[in-house]
Amino acid sequence: MKTIKLSERHDLQGKRVAVLASNGFEQSELLTPVDVLESCGARVDVITPDGDSIRGWEEENWGQIITADISLDDADAADYDALLLPGGVMNSDSLRTLPEAQEFVSHFFQEKKPAFVICHGGQILIDAGLVDGRKMTSYASIANDLKNAGADWRDKEVVVDGNLVTSRSPDDLPAFCKEMCELLDAKEGGTRFATAGAAKGKA
Repeated sequence: MKTIKLSERHDLQGKRVAVLASNGFEQSELLTPVDVLESCGARVDVITPDGDSIRGWEEENWGQIITADISLDDADAADYDALLLPGGVMNSDSLRTLPEAQEFVSHFFQEKKPAFVICHGGQILIDAGLVDGRKMTSYASIANDLKNAGADWRDKEVVVDGNLVTSRSPDDLPAFCKEMCELLDAKEGGTRFATAGAAKGKA
């Protein structure tokens, strides 16, 4: 998959990004954004419910095993500048039912920190009560769930609503990663490459 060289446009040194995931995460939706963030200088921690390694899902088969950096119980959301929620049906179904996961995710919305959510990742936002009135997109199969929870759902490759960036599927990763880096870069207060990402939607 082709992605623009975002490391040439963004300097994310000093930024810390939390990735919350469990078994069955959509492999490309975790690995590609993490690679982009790290190439731009951000520190990324993979957080899993028990601190155990997790395995991705790639098309119709199990994929790579990813080592966790920290467990959800030991992670402090206040330590992070942004949150990434990859998709994957099994991953999202397991996380959405965990009160501690809902609490962790809610911190980023309460503190108006960037949240990057793709595919089925938005399901945990529904259970945490975070989608009402938000402009969002997602994998098509959960569109009605988001609408029923009050989201203003759009069928677009990427939707930016304030500090929330959402996309539909792995096909949208180039646009997703571009907006992700622009928004996180802009949180410095106007860096050399910060552009429209922070200006779209409401603050």
